[in-house]
Amino acid sequence: MKKPIRDPKSVKVVLNGRPVDCRRFTGYKPCLPGKVCGAKCVDFDPIGAKILIVNLDAMGNVLVTTSILPAIKRKYPTSRISWITLKNAAPLLLNNLFIDEIYSWEPESRLILQHMTFDAAFNVDKSRRSGAFIASVAAEEKLGFGLHPNGCIIPLNKEAEESYALGLDDHVKFHVNKKTVQHIQCEEFRLDWRRDPYVLELTEQEKVFCVEYKKRVGIRDGETVVGFNTGCSELYPNKKLTIDQHVRLIRALSGVPNVRLVLVGGPEDTERNAEIARIAGGAVVNTPTTEGLRRGLCYENICDVIVTGDSFGMHAAIGLKKFVIAWFGVTCPDEIDLYDRGVKIVPAGLDCSPCWKRQCPYDLECIRAVDLDAIRDHVERYAKSSE
Repeated sequence: MKKPIRDPKSVKVVLNGRPVDCRRFTGYKPCLPGKVCGAKCVDFDPIGAKILIVNLDAMGNVLVTTSILPAIKRKYPTSRISWITLKNAAPLLLNNLFIDEIYSWEPESRLILQHMTFDAAFNVDKSRRSGAFIASVAAEEKLGFGLHPNGCIIPLNKEAEESYALGLDDHVKFHVNKKTVQHIQCEEFRLDWRRDPYVLELTEQEKVFCVEYKKRVGIRDGETVVGFNTGCSELYPNKKLTIDQHVRLIRALSGVPNVRLVLVGGPEDTERNAEIARIAGGAVVNTPTTEGLRRGLCYENICDVIVTGDSFGMHAAIGLKKFVIAWFGVTCPDEIDLYDRGVKIVPAGLDCSPCWKRQCPYDLECIRAVDLDAIRDHVERYAKSSE
C-alpha cells in the first residue's frame, strides 16, 4: 500500500487519489449514493484533530464527562471525537452532536482503536483496565490516568495530580475539596472550564413518546410532574431512601394542588417501585422499569422535578435539565453541580458523612436523617412558582 501523501493544493491527505482524512470517507462506499470520491471533492470535511475519550466508569460518570465536550471543541474546533465506554452506557451517547464515533468496550472495538492514531487521548477512569488500554493506544498526547508497570494507577500529567490525590486522601476529598467533578476534569485534561452542562439529547421520536405517554396516564397540561427516582446502583446500596420514607413523601404530597407523582427507575428498582405503588395506592403513577435505558430517560423526561439520591437517576435528571431535589449521605455534595436547577438536602451534624462506604456501621444514620419535610417544602414551592 502506498503511503498517504500531502496534497499542497487541496490540503488533504490523499491515498491513491482519495482524501483519507475526510470525516465522510470510509473506504467502503461513497458518502452519498452515486457520488465519486476523489481528491477534488468539493464536500471535503476535514477530520482535524483526532480525540479519544476512554470512560468505562458508571453511567452517571459517563454523563458527567459529556460536560467536557464543549470545552474540547473550543480547544480543537476542527476535530473528530471518538468515545469508548461500556456497552450498557453507550446508549447515553446517542444523538450527541459532539461525538463522531461511539465504541462499546468489546474486543472488536479495542482492536480498531489500537490500530488508529490520535492527537490526544483522555482517560477519565482511575481503573487498571482503562489505564492499560490507554497505554496500548497510539496518541501524541495522553492525559488523565494510566497504569504503572507495578500495576498501580498513576496520573499521566501534572494537571491530573489533584484529582489523583483526592482519591488517596479522604479528609481532602470529603471536607476540603469544593470543586465539582466537571471542574476537576477540565483542569486535568487542560481544557477551559466554563461550567458547561451535560450533553444529553432525546431524539424527536423520544420527545413524541413523552408527550403521548403523559396523555395515556392522564397527566394534564400545566400539572407539575414530580418523579421519585427510588433506587441506585447495587454497588452502593445505601444511597437510597427506605420504602417507608418514599411512601411518607408521596402521601405528604398527594394532596398538593396541580401536582402529579410518578415513580421512575431501572430494572433493579422493579420490585421496590411495585411495593411503593402498592402501599401508596392511586397516589402515584408507576412507570415501567424494564424497557431499556433510552426509554427510562423518557420516563424521567416527563417529569418537571426529580427527587433522588446521588445516583445515575440524579445525573440523568441533571442532563435532562430538570429541577433536582437531591439528598446526600454517603457521597460528597460539593462534587455535584445542579446548574442552579435544584437543591441539595444534606444531613447536618453527622461526623461520619460523607464516607463512600458500601456498608454502614451506624444503622444508616445519614439516610434516616434526610429531611423529608424540606423535600416536601421544595416541591410545593416549585409547583407554586410554576402556576
